[in-house]
Amino acid sequence: QVQLVESGGGLVQPGVSLRLSCAASGSFGSIYDMAWYRQTPGKQRELVASITGSGSTNYADSVKGRFTIARDNANNTVFLQMNSLKPEDTAVYYCNVKYRLSGYLTLHDRWGKGTLVTVSS
Repeated sequence: QVQLVESGGGLVQPGVSLRLSCAASGSFGSIYDMAWYRQTPGKQRELVASITGSGSTNYADSVKGRFTIARDNANNTVFLQMNSLKPEDTAVYYCNVKYRLSGYLTLHDRWGKGTLVTVSS
């Protein structure tokens, strides 16, 4: 089982930066893809950014050039650096990791509880 603890959300003004963190802990073999999603009321959860175990990244068009995803494999942590925040970035941000248990091939999926980011003047 993997537990995810997210941190870094808050209320900020447009144009400023925030950094989200998500630390994975528990009993698992290897963590593969790590990602950040976001969701606003009445809308589907959408992918913001993802990063593979080897460091390849993917971003939603709406955040390219403003957000950066990174990971610390030694500490099983994924980060989302969010710059030049806009009101439309307001959402609950969720961490997602894909992992395998030692000795097993099944790829598991775990979600964090979410952290609220509010961008407002």
